[in-house]
Amino acid sequence: MSLVQLFKKWSLLCAIAVGMTVYCIFAYVPALQPVGNVAGPFLQGIMPICLFLILYVTFCKIEVKELRPRAWHFILQGIRILLSGLLVLVIMHVTNPEVKLIWEGCFICVICPTAAAAAVISEKLGGSITSLTIYTIIANCVTSVIIPLFFPLVEKSADIPFFVMSFMILKRVFTVLVIPLLLAFITRKYFHRLADKIRSTKNLGFYLWCFNLSIVSGVTMHNILASTVSGITLWALLVLPLFISILQFAIGKAVGMPYGESITAGQALGQKNTVVGIWLTITFLNPLAAIGAGGYLVWQNIINALQIWYKEKYGYLKW
Repeated sequence: MSLVQLFKKWSLLCAIAVGMTVYCIFAYVPALQPVGNVAGPFLQGIMPICLFLILYVTFCKIEVKELRPRAWHFILQGIRILLSGLLVLVIMHVTNPEVKLIWEGCFICVICPTAAAAAVISEKLGGSITSLTIYTIIANCVTSVIIPLFFPLVEKSADIPFFVMSFMILKRVFTVLVIPLLLAFITRKYFHRLADKIRSTKNLGFYLWCFNLSIVSGVTMHNILASTVSGITLWALLVLPLFISILQFAIGKAVGMPYGESITAGQALGQKNTVVGIWLTITFLNPLAAIGAGGYLVWQNIINALQIWYKEKYGYLKW
């Protein structure tokens, strides 16, 4: 198998491996460190631009008339709020700092909103871009309400005025999610040739996401290697997100199945915006808990890679 074939078959895993490997090379080879010090911030700076393009390309495929909420959208939001609330109760009764740190890492993996790029993977798996886009908007709006309510209960230092924190979250949502959606609608309505060209370009959004994933993976590797927690705590922050990701994918698929949207619902609850999760954790909670969000990033993409492999091998997903 050639390297090109290997990348096409296991694109997500290759992106993670490349991102982590490249980070280690530029961070630990003395001669390359000056280059890494410049390239790292530059790559992180272009991530929002790349994500904007990913969503714009994906949203150009959406039929506006199909943009309507489904019942399972609200069921999953209820489950997400319930799970987050249960974890808050656990954290409030934990006194050991390291144990609390582990629970915070788990908490951010649950309360994190759906990844804006989840629609790209959902399309690859045969799910509905339109349905997932509406869910993502709902999920991010709900996030702007529940985070200002829950975070002060987790960390007293996060007691920031409700509307200030809400505005900070909604601002990111509007910039990253709403603007590319509106531009895509304008393109479909007034620039038909461009819209047709974008829709006919196969996997463009997916490979742009792989590029972004490699950058996020490098940031995750940095957070892991720079952590100051004990070995047991570090392993817990990296391994527990595996079980959380499996649980959330499974719940999402189970809820979406009666509506004929198990694939879309699985991605909706399971694929998290870990970039926002890391930002929220570093800004408002214990920054070390961001390792949990980084671990979740890896596990959710391993699950997605296995789903894509199964879909391409057998032509469909059974669940």
